[in-house]
Amino acid sequence: MNKKVSKIVFVSMSADVIHHGHINIINEAKKYGNVIIGLISDDVISKHKRLPYLNWDQRKKILENVKGVIKVIKQKEWDYVPSILALKPDYLAHGTDWKKGNLKKLRYLAIKALKSYGGKLIEFEYTKGISAMNYSLNQKIIGTSPDVRKSSLKRLIELKKIVRIIEAHNPLSALIAENIYVKEKNFIKEFDGFWSSSLTDSTSQGKPDTESLDLSSRLNNINNIFNITTKPLIIDCDTGGLSDHFALNVKTMERLGISAAIIEDKKGLKKNSLLGNKVKQEQETIKIFSDKISQGVKSRADDDFMIIARIESLILENGMNDAFKRANAYVEAGADGIMIHSKKKDPAEIFEFAKKFKKKFENIPLVSVPSTYNSVKESELIKNKFNVVIYANQMLRAAYPAMYDTGMSILKYERSLEIDKKLAKINDILKLIPGTI
Repeated sequence: MNKKVSKIVFVSMSADVIHHGHINIINEAKKYGNVIIGLISDDVISKHKRLPYLNWDQRKKILENVKGVIKVIKQKEWDYVPSILALKPDYLAHGTDWKKGNLKKLRYLAIKALKSYGGKLIEFEYTKGISAMNYSLNQKIIGTSPDVRKSSLKRLIELKKIVRIIEAHNPLSALIAENIYVKEKNFIKEFDGFWSSSLTDSTSQGKPDTESLDLSSRLNNINNIFNITTKPLIIDCDTGGLSDHFALNVKTMERLGISAAIIEDKKGLKKNSLLGNKVKQEQETIKIFSDKISQGVKSRADDDFMIIARIESLILENGMNDAFKRANAYVEAGADGIMIHSKKKDPAEIFEFAKKFKKKFENIPLVSVPSTYNSVKESELIKNKFNVVIYANQMLRAAYPAMYDTGMSILKYERSLEIDKKLAKINDILKLIPGTI
């Protein structure tokens, strides 16, 4: 007598925050047969939602231990169709939530794929009170741990075509950057993290951009940002100071949960790079700067904290060969990434550098800061194999004219009525701060 073969029930999920809704649908699905989970990969999730708190392997391990699940496979598309056609399950199980909204098209395509070979769709009532957005909001309210935050930058670089970082000079600017996004079809565009700029930090304190603001003040500001946000942060460490001091500061930054430090290969009193040779600026020797990198690398607890070398050769007109020679030495010294800086109006020279650099160091992250060549599109940076783009000073530059115009209008009209239409409503500000209203 032939033993009855169990039906296969396919369930697709991201399970970025695993909750009782996932267990409910698995319990319902297993009544129809053996459950195979199509677990959506980290890189696909990060295009449509936030980077999942748990990575794919961690989520897989949890789901494999749920009763009724016989297998967990990696789903490499947001669309269910490729997995359905490859697996040809008897049933596709899903909650009723996808009957409307952005998932409605996915439902239609899935039904069409099932019909092509005789598979069936079974739908269960969506578990009420569950919202991925609410879970994400709760995570923001609760916060994150230093280790989780610190490691998230490396995960983002591995998963995304380009990691989008923006300057945040105070907690409010960071809170705005944390929450804003643009939705295009099924894709979400958002900032992946923050840039703590020495220029905007010192300027917001009314001090010159000459490393005049001590690191403890900057770390205190970052700590305040970390109290209300969850995304990773890269700190602009200027020259990094003396090698021994930089090594000690690495330990402090790492404990706080900072993901990366970028240090530039100049010496003496720091001047803003975009001034170029209009002011006296000198590059550090390759040997001394490489030693600084090495000491920083040796002092860190683990390699989740990244040390990125910023090369000033193009800024100071020392040539492409010097830039590439330094890149070689800095990678050899242990740098986890390279930032190539330029003050040109177009990106031609950084693209030239990138082509040569990536030919030799395919897996070393490359960072762009398009402050002067700001016509460049992120798609062009991706094409030229840049991994991270930093919008380094726009938030502060936006704040200055807004505050200036507001003050001038009040002085001119002796009241605030005329400027009021350009100002944010008080309630909009209050809504941004969790727990205020």
